[in-house]
Amino acid sequence: MALFTFSKKLPFSRIYPRFFFTLLFRPVSSHSLQTLSDAFPRTPLHKPRFSILRHLSTHTLYDPFELIRCRDDTCDPLKLGLPELLEQLEGLSSEAEVMAVLDGFGAEPNQDLVYWAIWGLREDWELAYWVFNWGEKWGCNSEKTRGLVIWVLGKCNKFGVAWSLIREFHRSSLDTRRAMLIMIDRYTAANDPCKAIKTFHIMEKFRISPDEEAFYTLLSAMCKHGNVEDAEELIFQNKKLFPLEIEGFNIILNGWSNIAPDVFEAKRIWREMSKCCIAPNATTYTLMISCFSRFGNLFDSLRLYDEMKKKGWVPGLEVYNSLIYVLTRENCLTEALKILEKIKEMGLQLDSASYNCMIRPLCEAKKLEEARTILAAMIAENLSPTTETYHAFLEGDSYEETFEVLKHMKKAGFGPNGDTFLLVLRNLFKLDQPENALKIWAEMTQFEVVPGSAHYKVLIGGLTKFGWLVKARELYAEMRSNGFLEDPKLKKLLKDPVEGNNGDQRERGMRLGKTNVRSHHRKSSVMKWKRLGNRSRKKPPLGETP
Repeated sequence: MALFTFSKKLPFSRIYPRFFFTLLFRPVSSHSLQTLSDAFPRTPLHKPRFSILRHLSTHTLYDPFELIRCRDDTCDPLKLGLPELLEQLEGLSSEAEVMAVLDGFGAEPNQDLVYWAIWGLREDWELAYWVFNWGEKWGCNSEKTRGLVIWVLGKCNKFGVAWSLIREFHRSSLDTRRAMLIMIDRYTAANDPCKAIKTFHIMEKFRISPDEEAFYTLLSAMCKHGNVEDAEELIFQNKKLFPLEIEGFNIILNGWSNIAPDVFEAKRIWREMSKCCIAPNATTYTLMISCFSRFGNLFDSLRLYDEMKKKGWVPGLEVYNSLIYVLTRENCLTEALKILEKIKEMGLQLDSASYNCMIRPLCEAKKLEEARTILAAMIAENLSPTTETYHAFLEGDSYEETFEVLKHMKKAGFGPNGDTFLLVLRNLFKLDQPENALKIWAEMTQFEVVPGSAHYKVLIGGLTKFGWLVKARELYAEMRSNGFLEDPKLKKLLKDPVEGNNGDQRERGMRLGKTNVRSHHRKSSVMKWKRLGNRSRKKPPLGETP
């Protein structure tokens, strides 16, 4: 009742929730499509991983890509003729051909053209590299362009070519600091933190001081790509050169709170700070509250919120979003709505993330009607739903509703993208619907999504769990024929002769509706455990290790 009492305060006269969700989940007319298009404007896709934090300085301050990011509102790629240029460059196989096309294109060589052409060719490192060389010929490569080409080369694992360019920059007396920081980030992205650390140590050879900013960039890159433990070890190993300070601890805490969430490790870092006599600041409290809320710890989230205010730190929108999320998750929706009102009274600018923090846990709890009412309130506040909003509704939907949401995502310009289908496939296997997973797989091309290795692994792995080994083998062969690398785990599952025979029988039975796969699997697992159980409990002879 409190939800609907609150909803009366909102300007619902302009939008009708039932009508809106009839549009969202069912086929619509052309007039309705126009209404839906206005409600869901076309904006860039957001990452699907749910995150409460949006604007934390710790999260972005030491991101090297921010050093080379060029705002797309500073120039119009269409006026530069970029789509036509990229179309002409596609498929060229030599630098001479690329140079000829660029020289004959008719556009005046300039920094914007070179930058955006390289960005458009970021998946083809050779073409991007040749475009960069053309920019060098005309002297129109900016520092951001030089950083971008290093990023592209690192992204495509062409580190040797990247180092050759950096040495050329150094011989030409150009600043290589930005390029070195990008190399650190790209090595960690390629799961090679050792070379990232080595790059940090050789900065002096290029007359660059490996200062505190470079050190924090290294830590941030390692945490961002999952090497949180190694980053923490670096902090203590280098404490003589870089004294322990709050900024370094916040980077590690961000890793344990948002990148590799682990509430026990986050609490340990909090205690380590106390041992080192380092007082938490606003960012520290924000990160810790976010971590507690993520794991549904309402008591500690509220306790730290009160402590934060007592210490004189002003909670930001990220803190309130965390509280909204944990309150909604713990069935305290009335209190979450009160915090929403408090945010408005304080003059803070609400964003889509605030409403997503209610929509997501409501969808996870299968409270779809309440989630739809919150979404209607979100639209009434002139806040556009994001890809993350759609993903929340996808989590608990049936196949039919999932397909309708996917269609509306496409019509509204929000994808769906590859991450959307990963979410859908995992969810369908969670709901014991392998046949529907195959149906969605067949529909991916309709949404212009090309399956990647991650999609194949999720689908094949899910099918093997349900005994659909014949189809799983077909898809594995298709994956290999499309140029994807072997997966040892999948290969082992698919080549086990005993499991293979049983799996073929289970698949045929499942298609006829005569076999309960999960029951059969549990039974065989129990029998195997009984055969091996006594042997595993025997004590080893003295002198041997178990």
